[in-house]
This record gives sequence, C-alpha cells and structure tokens, in this order.
Amino acid sequence: MSVAQAVVEFLSRQYTVDSVGGQEYRERLIPGMFGIFGHGNVAGVGQALKQSQTADPSTMPYYQGRNEQAQVHQAVGYARHTRRRATFAVSASVGPGSTNMLTGAALATTNRLPALLLPSDIFATRAADPVLQQLERPEAYDISVNDAFRPLSKYFDRVSRPEQLYSALLNGLRVLTDPAETGAVTISLPQDVQAEPIDVPAEFLEDREWRIRRPEPETDDIRRAAAAISAAERPLIIAGGGVLYSFATEQLAAFAEATGIPVGYTQAGVGSMPWDHALCLGAIGSTGTTAANTIAAQADLIIGIGTRYEDFTTGSRTAFQNPSVRFININVAAIDAYKHGSSLPIVADARKTLVRLTEALGGYRVGADLTGRIEAEKRRWNETVDTAFDTRHTPLPSQNEIIGATNRSMGEKDVVICAAGSLPGDLHKMWRVRDAFGYHVEYAFSCMGYEIAGGLGVKRATLAEHAAGGTQRDVVVMVGDGSYLMMHTELVTAVAEKIKLIVVLIQNHGYASIGALSESLGSQRYGTQYRFLDGEHHSFDEGERLPIDLATNAESLGVSVLRIQPGESVITDLEDAIRKARAAPEDNGPILIHIESDPLLDAPSSESWWDVPVSAVSDLDSTQAAYQTYTDHKIRQRPLLG
Repeated sequence: MSVAQAVVEFLSRQYTVDSVGGQEYRERLIPGMFGIFGHGNVAGVGQALKQSQTADPSTMPYYQGRNEQAQVHQAVGYARHTRRRATFAVSASVGPGSTNMLTGAALATTNRLPALLLPSDIFATRAADPVLQQLERPEAYDISVNDAFRPLSKYFDRVSRPEQLYSALLNGLRVLTDPAETGAVTISLPQDVQAEPIDVPAEFLEDREWRIRRPEPETDDIRRAAAAISAAERPLIIAGGGVLYSFATEQLAAFAEATGIPVGYTQAGVGSMPWDHALCLGAIGSTGTTAANTIAAQADLIIGIGTRYEDFTTGSRTAFQNPSVRFININVAAIDAYKHGSSLPIVADARKTLVRLTEALGGYRVGADLTGRIEAEKRRWNETVDTAFDTRHTPLPSQNEIIGATNRSMGEKDVVICAAGSLPGDLHKMWRVRDAFGYHVEYAFSCMGYEIAGGLGVKRATLAEHAAGGTQRDVVVMVGDGSYLMMHTELVTAVAEKIKLIVVLIQNHGYASIGALSESLGSQRYGTQYRFLDGEHHSFDEGERLPIDLATNAESLGVSVLRIQPGESVITDLEDAIRKARAAPEDNGPILIHIESDPLLDAPSSESWWDVPVSAVSDLDSTQAAYQTYTDHKIRQRPLLG
C-alpha cells in the first residue's frame, strides 16, 4: 500500500478507552477526516480516502470543508464535546493550504484540545525543486512553511521516508490522547512520500487502544491539602475545564455540599455546576460575577481544580486580596498545578482527587458567616442579571436582552457556542447554565471566526452522541458581525450535509468589544466601526455606516434566515424565532437568526480588572485619565498568587 493508504488504514483502527467511576468507555479516536485537496495531497491522502470510501465508506468517512482553519476548528469543537476522547484528522495541501491551519493549531494547543493535522509538504527527494508554493530559505534549504507548526503543536514530526511513518503516528497519538500533553499534533507528509509504496507490518494495522490516563493523587498531597482546608476560614473553589474533562461534576457538587465551600468557575469550567446551585457563585475574574469576585477578594484559601489561571481568571493577579491567601492547585498537567508559585500543587485527576479529599476532610464545614455571605452575594448578582435581561431598550435591544432571550428559549440540554468579542465576557458572567455540556466558549485563544466552525464540530458530536442512544441537543451559535465576517464559510458545509446548526447573528456594525475597551483606555473607539472612509480626515470613525446586509449574505449561501426587525417586540420575536428553529427537523440545514443590537449598552460590571497597558504619555485628555485609572489598579497586582 502507499504511505497515505497506510495513514488512513491505521487511523481507522485507533480507539480511546476511558474508565470513569467503574465504567469503561471505548470509542473511535479518529471518526473521520476533513480535507481540501491540492497538488500536495490529491494523489496521496485524497487517493487513499477515495479508495477507502470505495471499499467501505465507514472505514474513514471524509468531510468536505471550505477553509482549512475552519476544519481544524471543527475538530476542536468535536473534541471538546466528547471530552477529548475523539477528534478529527485534517489534511491540507502544500503551502497556503497548510499554513491556513496554523491558527487552528494554536487554538487547539492553547485550549489543551486534541486535533490531528496532516499538512502536505514539498518533495522529500527534491526531484522537483523549487516546487509550486515552496518557501525557499537560502541559509536552510530543509525548512518549509510546515516548520511554522513546531511552536504551535504539542508534537511535530516530518515523515521524510516511508519507514518513519510508524514512529511518527505512534508518538503523535500518544500525545494526542494524553490529558496532560494534548493539543495540536502535526505530522508533515511530503507529497512524494505520500504516494510511495510501503510494506506495512500486519500488527501496525491491527486495532489499537489508547487508554486515557487518570492519575491518582499522592497520599501525602491529600493529607497536606486536607490540613490546609481544615484550617481555612474563607475557602473558595475555582473550577476549570479539568472538572469537565475528568467527568468530576458530581464529585465537585458532593465536595462543595459536604464542606459548604462555594464554587466559582472559569470560562472553560462553565457547566461544572448548575447556575442555581446554592454554592455556585458563577463566573470568576475579569468577566466574572460580583458574587464570585467579592468572595475571592477575601478568601484565605483557593482550591483550583483543573484551571490554568489565565489572566481573566485571576483579574490579572488582582482578584485575591487577602494577604495570607494560599493556593491548592489540582491539575493533571504539572505546568498548571505549579502555576504562579502555588504552595500546594497536586498533579492528579480532578475526579479522583475530589473523592479522596472529601473522605479525608471528615466533618469539616465552613462557618455560618461565610454561608450567609454566599447567600447574600448570590442573591445580589441574580437580581443584577434579572434586571439586565428584563430591561427593554427600543428600537434596538442591548446584548444583555439578547443573551437573556436566547438563554430562556433554549432547551435544558442544548449547547451555546461562542468565541470572541464582547459576547464571551457577557455570556461568562450572565449565562445560566443548566447542563454540564451546555456551554462552549473558546476563550483560551479567543479566535474570531471560531464560532460557526467550532459550533459545527460540536453539532457533529451531538449527532453522534444521539445516534449512540444519548441526549438529543440543539446547538446554538452566538456570533457578532465582526466574527461572522472573519469566517462564516462552514455554513456552506452545514448546507451541503443538511446539518441543523442554529446561528444567532448579532449585527452591531463594528467591533463592540474592542470599541468598549478602546474607550476605557482613552482611545475613543478608534477604528472599530464599519463606516465609509472620510477621505478628508482619513478616518473610518465619522463616515456613513456601511450598507452591510449579512442576512442576505447568509441566504446567498443556502441558509434559512429569520430576520428580527427592530421595535417594541424585538425580544419576543427573537424568542419565537429560536423556538421555531429548534422545532425544525434535524435535516433542515443551518438556520440563521439576524438581529441588530445597540453596542453602547453595556453588561453589568464584574467589579474586576484586566491588565491592558495604557500609554503613559499622551496629548489626549481621555488617555491621561485612563492612565491614572490604570496605575491605581496596578498597585493591587500581586507578583505571585502564592
């Protein structure tokens, strides 16, 4: 067989095995492959997929995408919903086809989510040299554009000879299935090598199982953590994505209920506890709730579970103001367990650690004063969100109202998807999550354009989940006009496959998030609006608004579109449109709901901070005022968390 045929056959026989709570789960690691074909892979991977499809379509199903970056996003969305048990492979041609995947690789690795990338490369033999789309470096002729994947991947290899395929694939999948190391795995395939013959050992093509490691905590670590918790008066749990990936939501609830310790969650950790649980304070940090941030400021012990402590979570190291605060960091990845000088790192599975800690703590419970404060702060924030959701603005609604209407109209098991702009922050603090799988906001890389492609990946996972006898879910993508314009290509993919993906497109004629940030930094929303160029002043800030009609754009792609008109009934009309979309059959194809909003109506404050430097020298009064505010916040910033 050819090298490419061996790749396809090998990947079709790989399985993940995962043991959780005494039950064992086994599923295909690579259930399919995306690809856009060019001269680099059409005769290699393309031929192999065609041959495989002809023999047995179920061996390695091929899915056609419209953009290589978006295909990686689909793989990541699928991986997130399957809790890293499965992902897709993505094949691309030489040159621009491959480099289009670079952003997707960075996103996968930053989010610690598996994606298998198979970029094609220039001739290993150099028989054709320089080949079309080859990057020539006079000081290093063995470098190709694919070397750009090295810093963006958790594993990178180049198969320059057929015999290298075995170690490349085995090592790549070892990393792909490792909870502590996973991310983008990139295996570069020169176009001539893909088509070369290889005599593959039979054992290489046999079914292979990759067991997901769930390491137990050290006994001494449990003892020390239990002692620290028992001595704490105002402890707080920060739940990150690791709680979800380790299937530890029930154990987290049991631990919190046994001890009375409240829980705040990161963007990746939304869903680790239902929003209305008595001990759930909601989001924490720069895009958090006032409830979580108030408790965090006074906490004397932080128990981080599966969080990487990015700057939004810590309020750029200003969230924790108790001078004696200590940190217990529970994480399967050592880099996160030891983050920011943690005094008590525990490198272990979140689920197993919570079970052990609950047993070790015995009768420990927080005091009545903290319990009362939790209730009061939770009540205060819920009233704030109720007001934000229910206050009506006309003719254009606020984004708060749109989020509230979408939240109310979705089913309990449905999934909301988002990634970049002002929406992620507003969703984080206000979305009332009811199901552990109900919230997917990509906020590690915050990649504009992820939303529709990532949402399609999630929808594929929910369809597979339902086909296997699991829950049926609608997937609702919330996206602003800026991100929509960045990448809406996979709507065509959803049309082609008749996949019902619901998209709520919020049109605010610009970049609302950066506009608000620019204003807060004294730059007066510079360059963030969609307007005609004022040639006299060379400004995009004062001209007439551009006549953009994104609803018509979506219709031109074959998408069913529901237009919400501005006016008194805009929120009622939006709720009706979402319910109508949810009632449509699964083979309806994508449905886009278009609604305009007022970008100047802000969400409730988190009473937190995010470190974005302000110019220390300026002729603008607005910048000078912003710099004074910035320096006031910097005083509260801790050098380490401790």
